Amino acid sequence: MPYVSSKDIDEMNQEQRERTLEELRDEMLQLRAQQALGGSASNAGAYKQTRRSIARLLTKMKQPRGE
Repeated sequence: MPYVSSKDIDEMNQEQRERTLEELRDEMLQLRAQQALGGSASNAGAYKQTRRSIARLLTKMKQPRGE
């Protein structure tokens, strides 16, 4: 699950957002480990997409409910 769109996040409830955030953080940890061990060229964009998905999810979680 390297990419989560803003639209997908809007459709999630709070519990789903928290679960998705944990999954993305676990994936980020794995990508960092791969990168530290030499990494493969096939995952070049996965790191960036995962990082941005985490940021997008955290932004949506911190917004007040009215927005």
